[in-house]
Parts: sequence; structure tokens; C-alpha cells
Amino acid sequence: MLAEFSIVPLGKGESISPVIARVMSIIAESGVSYKANPMGTVLEGDWDTVMNVIRKCHDEGMRDSDRVVTSIRIDDRRGREPRMEQKLESVEQKLGRKLNK
Repeated sequence: MLAEFSIVPLGKGESISPVIARVMSIIAESGVSYKANPMGTVLEGDWDTVMNVIRKCHDEGMRDSDRVVTSIRIDDRRGREPRMEQKLESVEQKLGRKLNK
């Protein structure tokens, strides 16, 4: 499955990069395939593993805040692995050119 998620700790001012840096460390150390982007992170793996990583990231955000908003979008498709790269390659093939990544 693919899961795109974002963590937003509230009440910490405009810059949340220190919290996000700690969250990204959790993701990188998890061994789960991922791609970070300016608005969130996409994880790829089995349900339990991916959801466990997201839970750990949410808990890390709660460490410094009384409130954290975690948004998750899930794309689950049977029999298609790995999908993170394949989805973009399919679009690029139809488009006839590379996308900015």
C-alpha cells in the first residue's frame, strides 16, 4: 500500500521544522520505502508496518505539543509492488517526458 501523510503540531509557532526533522528521522530509520515532499511524506509497505511508522511519527509530534493534526491518504492495490515509482513512470510514459521529482 501507499500512504501519504502529514503531521502538523499546533501551538508551536510558524516553523515546525524541528519536529518534522525528528519525524523524518523515525521514517528513515524504519526501513520503509518513502519519498518526502514539501507537504508530506509517502510511505510504501504493508498495512501494519506503514501504520506503525505513522503512529510513531504522530506520537513524536505529540511529545512537544498538546495537539497534533495527522492527515493520511491511503492507496491500496493488490498485486502491484513497488508502486511509488511505477505510478510516476506510467504517467511519464503517457506524457512523453519526465516529470520534475
